[in-house]
Amino acid sequence: MTKRRGFTLIELLVVIAIIALLMAIMMPALQRVKGQAQKVTCQARLKQWGMMFKLYTDDNDGYFNEGWGGNETTLWPNALRSYYKDNWDMLLCPTATREMAGSADWGTFKAANRTMSTPNGGSQRYVFSYSINSWTNYMHAARGDRPEEWFWKSVTNTAAVNPATGATIGKQVSRNNIPVFADATWHDAWPRDTDTPSPTMDGFGIGNQGVTGEMNHFAIDRHNGFVNFLFMDWSTRDVGLKETWTLKWHRASNTSGAWTRAGGARPEDWPVWLRHYKDY
Repeated sequence: MTKRRGFTLIELLVVIAIIALLMAIMMPALQRVKGQAQKVTCQARLKQWGMMFKLYTDDNDGYFNEGWGGNETTLWPNALRSYYKDNWDMLLCPTATREMAGSADWGTFKAANRTMSTPNGGSQRYVFSYSINSWTNYMHAARGDRPEEWFWKSVTNTAAVNPATGATIGKQVSRNNIPVFADATWHDAWPRDTDTPSPTMDGFGIGNQGVTGEMNHFAIDRHNGFVNFLFMDWSTRDVGLKETWTLKWHRASNTSGAWTRAGGARPEDWPVWLRHYKDY
């Protein structure tokens, strides 16, 4: 009877080395596949948000939620709660589900949280990695240095205004360039075309970047150089990081501002982490 020969130690080590090499070769491809799947899932969620925002505005004569025009009870997680029906996953991009540990723990791939007063007199702790474009809110007055005339307020209001006077200039803006909802690091933000890009990838949590540079809540590299957006025509698409400066965030936004190619921006003007991305 022939004795069966087992693997020698050297042969086992060779097999293990080959498996490790194959894994090293395959991992980047698997990561790309995972990233693409998450991007598709994110866009699918934004399409659902499009349906919910449409239902909300249909039910409210075309108007968006008041946001800070009321109080915490009229912020979008409260205002649209009856539409997403406490499906908490809907508040999260699949790439950003891990909750930040504290105010110093901002990150592109982290979810933020806030406890808000609710309309029934209670409170609810929300965890989120999406944000509304707060310029869409149905505001009844200016909020700080944000003029009331700059707010869209309604899906029927697509006229641009003069940034200096707030007077309507008659130019109608295409709804497919007005952001409503998107990947973000906080639940609300008022971006401006004059906002300076974040100095580092997660720099919006440094100093005052989260206050005066609110474009940086949206210009985050979650999807390999792109951010997923829902627009006022209820369409969704990915937007290049630098392209966020070309969107019509509010009624007085300059879509050809200083951070656009039309406004004279050059690749070397951007922070290092953004330079290799496409210019718009």
